[in-house]
Amino acid sequence: MLDVVLDSWDRANTILVNLLAALPEGGLQARAMEGSPSVGEMFAHMHHERMISVLEEAPEFAGVVPEQEWTGDDDPTRIAARLVESARRVRDAVKSRVESGKALDRNYDHPILLIQLLLFHESYHHGQIKLALKAAGRPLDDDTAGPLTWDVWRARKPR
Repeated sequence: MLDVVLDSWDRANTILVNLLAALPEGGLQARAMEGSPSVGEMFAHMHHERMISVLEEAPEFAGVVPEQEWTGDDDPTRIAARLVESARRVRDAVKSRVESGKALDRNYDHPILLIQLLLFHESYHHGQIKLALKAAGRPLDDDTAGPLTWDVWRARKPR
């Protein structure tokens, strides 16, 4: 069962990186409304949340946590690299703690709950990002978004 949970985490990160890659011109600066975080800031926040969660829960897998949580970046390549790194750290921490039978250090009844929380958290921001793009007049249509998101979830792996 652990392999399935880790696969779902990997797929979720693929979807997030796909969403980043599909952003239209100016998409990183889009906001749902004045005073809301930009799309770039939300991506930074998700990376930060992953990194701080690993630091607090399984510090042996921690990397450098960004000093600021909501600082946007205008380089999709750098953002994608951060997301890949933080996804790997979460994956490695949860996998190790489950396999060793060691609980996380601060929260959660089981290490898998960390992944479930992050999936919930990132799905929330995924929706906010799509709303911000609509509000900015740069929506992602279903023909673009579907293959990058829903199709990733539904795909069967070769056996």
